[in-house]
Amino acid sequence: MRSGAAAVQDEGSQLVALTLANAGTANPGERWLDLCAGPGGKAALLHGLLPAGGRLLAVDVHPHRARLVASAGLSEVIVADGTVPAWPAAAFDRVLVDAPCTGLGALRRRPEARWRRQPEDLDRLRPLQEALLAAALDAVKPGGVVAYVTCSPAPAETTAVVAAVTTRRPDVVPIDPRLVLPDVPNAGTATHLQLWPHRHGTDAMFLALLRRQP
Repeated sequence: MRSGAAAVQDEGSQLVALTLANAGTANPGERWLDLCAGPGGKAALLHGLLPAGGRLLAVDVHPHRARLVASAGLSEVIVADGTVPAWPAAAFDRVLVDAPCTGLGALRRRPEARWRRQPEDLDRLRPLQEALLAAALDAVKPGGVVAYVTCSPAPAETTAVVAAVTTRRPDVVPIDPRLVLPDVPNAGTATHLQLWPHRHGTDAMFLALLRRQP
């Protein structure tokens, strides 16, 4: 662990990254983007799942978090604001948006966090969440897939964010995540995945898979 040769990651975090990687056939040479990559757990997993010749760009707005991502062995790591893209539009085949959120889905591991959160945190974070998702949809190629992820079960930062952004995007359609993760029971609907500690033994991770239509 201390050497960096291995790291601990909640199964829920692994499942959302696997769902993006397995959403349809990945072709050789694809380019993937992790828009909020720090501290790097999901980025490292996605990097290991790249198709032959594929490349992953990992981005974080905070330099110290970007350094953590680089320490996981990724070579393409930049410090940038995901809402002000430093890359061309429609440049990626798959994009992960692990958006900043309240983290309420991890209370089983961090129960003290409940005393640091207030209801107004939901309103404070939502504009950033919507902006990041909108930027991700602009960054993905027609036919490509975006995964919007939060470690939270709160509708204000999950389904409400997705609905607000996709209402303005007629070129975006949801992918049923149950078809990608058929072995995970009672995990969601045709439009999103919601994991629960009491059902799945994971953090309460949320995922929406969105395809930008050709």
